[in-house]
Amino acid sequence: MKKLADKIALITGSDSGIGKGIAIAFAREGAKVIVCYHSDQEGARETLEEVQTLSPDSILIKIDVSSEKDSEKKLDKVIADFGGLDILVNNSGVNGSGIPVDEMTTAIFDKTIKTNLYGTFFCSRKFVQHRKAVKKPGKIINISSVHEEINAPGNADYNASKAGIRNFMRTLALEVAPFGINVNNIAPGMIMTPMNQKAIDDKKALKKAEKNIPWGRAGQPEEIGFLAVFLASAESDYVTGSTYAMDGGLMINIGQGA
Repeated sequence: MKKLADKIALITGSDSGIGKGIAIAFAREGAKVIVCYHSDQEGARETLEEVQTLSPDSILIKIDVSSEKDSEKKLDKVIADFGGLDILVNNSGVNGSGIPVDEMTTAIFDKTIKTNLYGTFFCSRKFVQHRKAVKKPGKIINISSVHEEINAPGNADYNASKAGIRNFMRTLALEVAPFGINVNNIAPGMIMTPMNQKAIDDKKALKKAEKNIPWGRAGQPEEIGFLAVFLASAESDYVTGSTYAMDGGLMINIGQGA
């Protein structure tokens, strides 16, 4: 029996990387998947093609999660067209700017916070409103990052957004537990995705980065998908308000030798 049979799942930012890995994993477990993209239409179509070989009724939508209006409009349409929405994965995100705080413009900071944090808020709010209205449980999975705790110079915008998602998730989990809605985070470490393309292309840089990972290698998007399936399934019904670090031991290794 497939773990997500007859479930409808929307995954923001599923045109590539972690989102794509989760979309394929969900489809394999029987879910109807809403593949979402912002600008990479070609990548999204490639994801959809793979997903539809496993779940033919899956579709593709374009969504700007940094826009309150667009987020609500697109989720409303999915709910109307499919008759509901059971699982929400907030995966859309932009990387850190690499700019020190004293040199960072408000526009750059806003873009990161709007996409990563506000996007999670907009989509989660609409999802919760829907699940409460139909009086049914649901699953929210946010893709945060090890950078919700591990900080690096030049990434204040990204680090702040991911740390914000962590406490947003914890608060929301408390609010919606009485309604049977689970809210959890996955905090990936170094995963081989387009966001880490620089390291992927530079083998020396990749090898250097992997030295900090006790497991000795970067992760793969499909590995995040395995954990996401658990958090989206009935197997995780008693799990809420938790962050799952999936980083090969990176977080517990930081600080060694201090």
